[in-house]
Amino acid sequence: MKKSKQTPHLIHIYGPVPSRRLGFSLGVDIIPFKTCSLNCIYCQLGPTLQKTTKREEYIPPSGILPEIKKVLHSGQRIDYITFSGSGEPMLNSAIGKVIRKIKKMTSIPVAVLTNSTLLTRKRVREALLAADLVVPSLDAATQDVFLKINRPHPTLKIKEIIEGLRKFRQEFKGSLWLEVMLVKGVNDPPAHIKKLKEAMAEINPDKIQLNTVIRPPAEKFARPLSHKEMKKIRQTLGQKCEIIAPFEKKEQSAVSENIRKSIHSLVQRRPVTLSDIASSLGKHKNEVIKHLNALLEEGKVKAVVHRGQRYYEPT
Repeated sequence: MKKSKQTPHLIHIYGPVPSRRLGFSLGVDIIPFKTCSLNCIYCQLGPTLQKTTKREEYIPPSGILPEIKKVLHSGQRIDYITFSGSGEPMLNSAIGKVIRKIKKMTSIPVAVLTNSTLLTRKRVREALLAADLVVPSLDAATQDVFLKINRPHPTLKIKEIIEGLRKFRQEFKGSLWLEVMLVKGVNDPPAHIKKLKEAMAEINPDKIQLNTVIRPPAEKFARPLSHKEMKKIRQTLGQKCEIIAPFEKKEQSAVSENIRKSIHSLVQRRPVTLSDIASSLGKHKNEVIKHLNALLEEGKVKAVVHRGQRYYEPT
């Protein structure tokens, strides 16, 4: 009797997952897990495992494009194809080539979420020009705050990064949404917000999006701002500024619910890590974390840290 062929697990693609900003986002992860130029205190994926600014073809286009084609043919709703995931996507030296090839495959817009650190390099800025939307982050306007909140690779200087963002804005024809992650007592003092505003005026993004710590962070001392505090900062930063709203669209929710139920069921049996859940369900870690975050917000699971490892347990 002939065995039915099983669909291979997609390694570098996850979703489409509901995004608060991008609707249903098909995630493209082209970097090994937690390979980044920063080690941010608020990162929901935990500490950076490999801190680097060296660009490499970590995953070649031939390992990514067939997976994207497979999902595009599935008929699922996709609002954006988004480079983000478990590390800094601009560290992959092939990203420009991959973006251009995706643009030939589909009319779905391509978004790139980046920590901005490599935009100091002309070649990196050029690689991003084919994207439709770039969402760079800027959490600090001074070197001392940059060191506290983002814990960067030692070669990185915030003044150079701000200049890189300014140059990119002049060269890029697509949409630029600047994201700021606010952490209580770290980058939210009025004097620092004023300096951030000055930097933003130089960069001139289409939007400024404020976020705060709502997921379990890499460091316990990284605490959120209240909505009232966020509103005050939004008013200071002006008309282009918005607080990122919750995701409201409900289409494809049945698929999401099935994954969520499976995750909840695993957590009920014993404490599990993100890696445990991803391995058990054959899902990408970045897809799992979206559903875990929803369960955390609903109060159905809790996160605990034991010997430096984060576990998820029933409430």
